[in-house]
Amino acid sequence: MISLSSILASESLDLREVRTHAPGPEGHLPITAEMLLAEPSGNLFGLTQNAGMGWEPARLLDPEFLILSTHGGMRSADGTPIALGFHTGHWEVGLLVAEAARELRNHRCTPFAGACTDPCDGRTQGTDGMLDSLPYRNDAAMVLRRLMRSLPTRKGVLGVATCDKGLPAMLMALASSGPLPSILVPGGVTLLPDSGEDAGRVQTIGARYAQQQITLAYAAEVGCRACASPGGGCQFLGTAATSQVVAEALGLSLPHTALAPSGERVWLDAATRSARALLRLHQLRLGTAHILTDAAIRNAMVVHAAFGGSTNLLLHVPAIAHAAGLRRPAAEDWAAVNRQTPRLVDALPNGPHGFATVQVFLAGGVPEVMLHLRRAGLLDTSVLTVTGQSLGDSLDWWEQSPRRRELKQTLRDRDGIDPDEVIMPPGLARQRGLTPTICFPAGNLAPEGCVIKSTAIDPSLIDEQEVYRHRGPAKVFVTEAAAIGAIKDGSIGHGDVLVLICGGPAGAGMQEIYQVTSALKQLPHCKHVAVLTDARFSGVSTGACLGHISPEALCGGPIGRVVDGDVIEITVDRRALVGTVDLVGEAGESFDAETGRRRLAARQPRPDLAAHPALPADTRLWAALVQASGGVWGGCVYDTEMILARLEATKEGKANT
Repeated sequence: MISLSSILASESLDLREVRTHAPGPEGHLPITAEMLLAEPSGNLFGLTQNAGMGWEPARLLDPEFLILSTHGGMRSADGTPIALGFHTGHWEVGLLVAEAARELRNHRCTPFAGACTDPCDGRTQGTDGMLDSLPYRNDAAMVLRRLMRSLPTRKGVLGVATCDKGLPAMLMALASSGPLPSILVPGGVTLLPDSGEDAGRVQTIGARYAQQQITLAYAAEVGCRACASPGGGCQFLGTAATSQVVAEALGLSLPHTALAPSGERVWLDAATRSARALLRLHQLRLGTAHILTDAAIRNAMVVHAAFGGSTNLLLHVPAIAHAAGLRRPAAEDWAAVNRQTPRLVDALPNGPHGFATVQVFLAGGVPEVMLHLRRAGLLDTSVLTVTGQSLGDSLDWWEQSPRRRELKQTLRDRDGIDPDEVIMPPGLARQRGLTPTICFPAGNLAPEGCVIKSTAIDPSLIDEQEVYRHRGPAKVFVTEAAAIGAIKDGSIGHGDVLVLICGGPAGAGMQEIYQVTSALKQLPHCKHVAVLTDARFSGVSTGACLGHISPEALCGGPIGRVVDGDVIEITVDRRALVGTVDLVGEAGESFDAETGRRRLAARQPRPDLAAHPALPADTRLWAALVQASGGVWGGCVYDTEMILARLEATKEGKANT
């Protein structure tokens, strides 16, 4: 037991050493009479603060640039932990901040650094922490924007971020920069262990142990080794890696900086060059608004499709567009892009082989994919990027660069992998069975649509017309814990449709349910079980999983009227990227989709519909604001004008009663 005396006083402390005065910095502020007369007092006191923090007084008028990051934890100089971060993704980004700051200082600029750290979806899977995950993104974006505006003398902003929510939040903040330049340094990825499992598969050790597929000793060993290096996002193409890809595709990151291996020299070099690029944008008088355009948004959607990226970007890309004052892409825009764009990247978890993200980086990463897309005429290469040049110019450089040749050769030499097996030309991709990724089924259970990563469906279930068909009885759960319990005790059988509701924004903050899909994957009949939910999925989820079902159960969606035993039919056409999800039977009777619609409309909502009992008030407020701002398909943003209009309409309605 820690003693009371030890927390009230320290015996070794000499209290007579406490000082009340200090000499203060040597030198003088480089101010003029005109500055004293015209400058706001805050600008003048800012110089005093800068001198107090130790900046050389003679350099206090150097141009000021802000570096914002999601840094978390505290490291010793040798890298050993003093206090841990929430995840590896933000553990090393302080090194990138320092590298960029040194470069700015060397160019006679004054760098400032601030941080808003971020949570980890992997750490909060299956816990109440997940109730804050997606709502955090909007809050963090607001904090980051407030920090940006709190340095009114800034000439530009450099953001450093890595993972699922922190990186989209940073992009939303940078997108608001308008006339000022900004640039994003991706935080990179974790290395693979020499032997063992990647960070996606290792998250299933509990489910596999429950199914007696692995031993306790094996689980303990692979669980310890999966994050083989201390920094970076996960080794699969989940939300973190996809967000890095999208940042580069938007033109907000330098070419070939997404997915770099954290801690390696090539990773640090990206921060150095990004600091130079920010200064170059300032010199060229190019702001973020010159780079982030409707065409840039569409390019990012095309690259997302070619990578087969996480469906969570359907929430984040519209939010980035909204923050930039651009049109938010809708579900039909995503569907059109995915129909036109071939998938070219073989990465975890999509397969068919499933290469790690660092291997995608060595194979050429984003610019290599963009070369193929340019040849196919799918990109607008006239858009500007943070290089200060057009995308076309950047791709011309990449095509001839020694960097491209040398890194591809490194992949061959180190891992014995042909880069063209990782990032494929369209012809080879078709040959290998790579199909477009995202489909938006609709039907009487999802009138406003839903989303499925069609490439994640087991290929053996796809017929010769490239169509997946499933018809089976519903097993309905209103909490994730109940669904997990049913999976582990064997209650989910061959052909069932697991329906998990009350997981949308109003129910559980639109929780991510990788725990459910990963547990299902361990069942011997897993491929014959489909999942419907108003929640969302991890980028590493696999299987016939339909998420984002709208309207959600707690907002009157018909999915909230489904009962156990209802017969549900799902079709997904992987070629045409269309699909249906319908109630087609009950109590031994079969009927068509229109009859199912009428039957659902005649039912009352389930009596057990309820928000998660631990749903924080903060998340309830987020859900209400999101619902007033366009909902899930609008990117789960806060649209101030829409919210104010709703409030005004309510006020007018009350005045008229």
